[in-house]
Parts: sequence; C-alpha cells; structure tokens
Amino acid sequence: MLEKASLPRYKPCGGGVSPQVAQWFDFDFTPAISLKINTIRFTWKKEDPVESSLEHLEPIWMVRRDVFDHFLIQQAQQQGAELKDNTEVSSIEFKGNCWQVNTAIGAFEGRYLIAADGAKGPMAKWLGFKERKRRLGGALEAEAPATNPAFANAAHFEFGMVKNGYIWNFPKADGYSIGIGAFRGGESQDFRKILDEYAESFGIDVKTCKQYGHSLCLWDGDQVLHTQNALLAGEAACVVDPFTAEGIRPSMLTGVKAAEAIDQALGGNSNALATYTETISKEWGSDMAWAQKLSGLFYRAPGLGYKIGVKRPTAPKRMGQILCGEMRYGDVAGRAIKRLTTGLIPGMGG
Repeated sequence: MLEKASLPRYKPCGGGVSPQVAQWFDFDFTPAISLKINTIRFTWKKEDPVESSLEHLEPIWMVRRDVFDHFLIQQAQQQGAELKDNTEVSSIEFKGNCWQVNTAIGAFEGRYLIAADGAKGPMAKWLGFKERKRRLGGALEAEAPATNPAFANAAHFEFGMVKNGYIWNFPKADGYSIGIGAFRGGESQDFRKILDEYAESFGIDVKTCKQYGHSLCLWDGDQVLHTQNALLAGEAACVVDPFTAEGIRPSMLTGVKAAEAIDQALGGNSNALATYTETISKEWGSDMAWAQKLSGLFYRAPGLGYKIGVKRPTAPKRMGQILCGEMRYGDVAGRAIKRLTTGLIPGMGG
C-alpha cells in the first residue's frame, strides 16, 4: 500500500458509515467508531423538523477518518500487507507482466494494481481511463467542538438552505463534523456564508474552525473499471451515491470486490477483472440508477421533495433503512418518483 500522506492523517468527510460494512470483514470495528447514532433529524431552512428513530436497525456509525482509515490499514498490516506512507506516486508503467510504480523513494512492482487515489488522483488518467462517467460535486466541511449534548443524539440533515444538496451536522464523541455539499453542479453558491448561518443554530462559530473544501466524484452511470492488470476502486471509480453523497460504504465494497477479483486472477481466472466491473455494476450501479433519478427530481424541487420525501410518515424510516444498508433505493424509488413527478405537474399535485 502506497500512501501519499503520513498516517494517521486528517481527511475531510462527514464520517457517517453504514453498519452494513461489518458483514464484509472478520474483525470488530468498535475501536474505530467514535459514536453510534440511532436518530436522524431533518429540517427545512432550519425549521419544520422531522425526527426519526432507527428502531430495529443497527445504529449508524460516526467515525473520524484519520482514526477509521488508520485502523483499517492496521488490520491489513496484521494480515501481512506492507505500508509505505509519506510516499507519493510520481508515475506508473507496465513492464513485462507487472506494473512498476515509481515514487521518490524508489520503484515498486506488482502483478496487479488497485487505483484508489480518490476524486482528484491521477491514477485513472495514467491507466488510460480518459473520460470517466461522473458527476462532479463539491463540499465544504468544518470540525467543530461540542456545544450542547442535546445535539449529539442525532445525525442532522438540513435541506433548503443550499441548492442541489444539503447541509449536515454529524456528531462525534468530542465534537461535530458540520458540512455543506452540492451534488448536481450548476450555479455558484457562497458555501462559507451558508454554513456559517446553519452552524449558528447549534451555537457554533465555524469562522473559528478549520474548514476544508473538497470535490466529490458522484456516480453517473455504469462504466468499465478494469484495464490490463489494474482496477479502479473507491472514489476513483466514481461510486459515490448521487443522492446522499455517501462514499465510505461503496468505496469499501469496491475494495472488497477488487481484492476478490485479483485473488481469482492470481488463481488463473482470465476473466476475473472484467467480472469485477460487472459485479460493481450489478451490486451498486443498478441501485444508484434509482438514486440518480430520485436525486434529479428531489433537488429540482426540494420544497416538494421535502414535503413528499421527508414529511410523509414512513419516509424518514425508509431513508434510515437505506443509510443502514437494510433497504435499497430500488425498493422505494418507483413509488417516490411517481409522487414527485405527479407533484411537479401543474394541477396534479394533491
């Protein structure tokens, strides 16, 4: 594993993790979880709150990415993986039947390569993936100290203050990750001003907090994720949820499936890497097609979306089930899209 930063390292991220990921691994994640949340709370322009308890569901994990990511690395090291951190990759080349990865401290060789260098990493381009299908989004996040214990009991989602996205406040054991994201491009917005106004409702002055801006690579359709002896994984594979911008669970899914594919390839299966592309398309992409349709309608008319997609009695529970991995968009999207479409047609909104 070649890592540009020195670990553990800060990574801007809301830090909400679906407990579904636990089923893919054989170790206990508890040491890396800052807080578990069993309530989600929605607001529209800081008012009209809707609160839902995640009854009969595993609580959503709240993590700090420096702790969580380093914990995962340490689990891999215990299985024999070798880490070279503070090691930035400068170029790659295919030599013989191996990839050579060049860095400032020397070259490394491997039969197979997994490119997991995020939204802005160069690896996909170097591997020849010229035009990836993706929808670029943007986010601004601040780490804030805790102000009121009452706010630490729920994951907060705010709609209406930002166009084509939402604002969040995800509590941790020792503070909050408070951020704003826009997922469908378009007009310019003053993220700092909007985030500042929202944070005030929690007694937080984000102007005194460190703020981090970053881009997002949202899913925008199935695509080829393999090439000669190499795979794209994580945000480099553009698997971020186009509705919620959830990225940790799909990234971990691609990592697990990439490892399985390479294991099969090393065992002689010449079709293993192509199967990886098909697997991600089937297990993630098929549901993201529904998420994308919902996203387009919801963010086009967010006031109506909030009324139909959040205020309905069963809606928050359904969203909780999706966030926890207990339900897929495809299970609910057909009915939700019909309601949203009907509401958008003049004279048909009941």
